[in-house]
Amino acid sequence: MAVANSGSVRAGIDWTMTALSNVCIALASLALIVLISTFGWLVFGRYVLNVTPTWVEQLALLLICYITFLGAAAGVFEDSHLGVTFIREAFGDRVEAILILLGDVVLAGFGLVMLLASIELVQFGWSTKLPMLNIPESYRTLPSAICGGLIFLFAGMRAGLRVYDHFAPAMAKGHN
Repeated sequence: MAVANSGSVRAGIDWTMTALSNVCIALASLALIVLISTFGWLVFGRYVLNVTPTWVEQLALLLICYITFLGAAAGVFEDSHLGVTFIREAFGDRVEAILILLGDVVLAGFGLVMLLASIELVQFGWSTKLPMLNIPESYRTLPSAICGGLIFLFAGMRAGLRVYDHFAPAMAKGHN
């Protein structure tokens, strides 16, 4: 019974993490559409109406932050971030598995540090306004905090599941 429940828990975790990653990709895609649309408005305003919308540059900088950080978090989930694999593959399966787990743990630690440092930036910038947009500067640093939290969650959960997958067969034998 415990093994059957652990499979459904694993499926629930996988579904939740996949859904979070898909939300990141969807929001980054929406931000990209808005970015392209506003630059279309910039060109139309500048060359057709002869009135340049000055807020487009600040909005573009803000949207680039969301696109980049949400895309990076999804990349960590999908394990498509930059990695050097030929070194760990040269050691054999057992050492490779340990190095992959170590990489996940280090990445989760990086995400946690990024989250904590970014929270300070969000708090610091709350009283400062972004020029032309008149919104708190913290909206520009918020995506780095979100990304750090998601990297911590995605890499930490992947590391935890790797450890669980390693010990699950032994635990299942002990219950039989």
